[in-house]
Amino acid sequence: MAASPLVAQTGDGPVTCATCKACCCRLEVILMDDDDPPAEFVATDQWGGQVMQRLDDGLCAAVDRVTMLCRIYERRPGVCREFQMGGSACLTERLALSKPSTQRKGAEDAKED
Repeated sequence: MAASPLVAQTGDGPVTCATCKACCCRLEVILMDDDDPPAEFVATDQWGGQVMQRLDDGLCAAVDRVTMLCRIYERRPGVCREFQMGGSACLTERLALSKPSTQRKGAEDAKED
């Protein structure tokens, strides 16, 4: 991936792969027809749709818990390919993750409305 000339800044400094907190790996990833992740990382949601499985810690099952890197990077779903590091969704998730859980719960409830 080529480095972007614009680097987003947060209170923690620049958002780069080196400072990634895998915030996007906590999001629900709905699989599309052309996605082909390994079956052991796929789950069925309550509506019968195929999603990336998440483990008890809330992270995608494909994330290596030591390196925090995607173990299926070459086969990651399209939505993961399109998610921009340092983009508005990335910064929103980083901010939500840095807040105490009671504040995050309120933000999650607001998203559902």
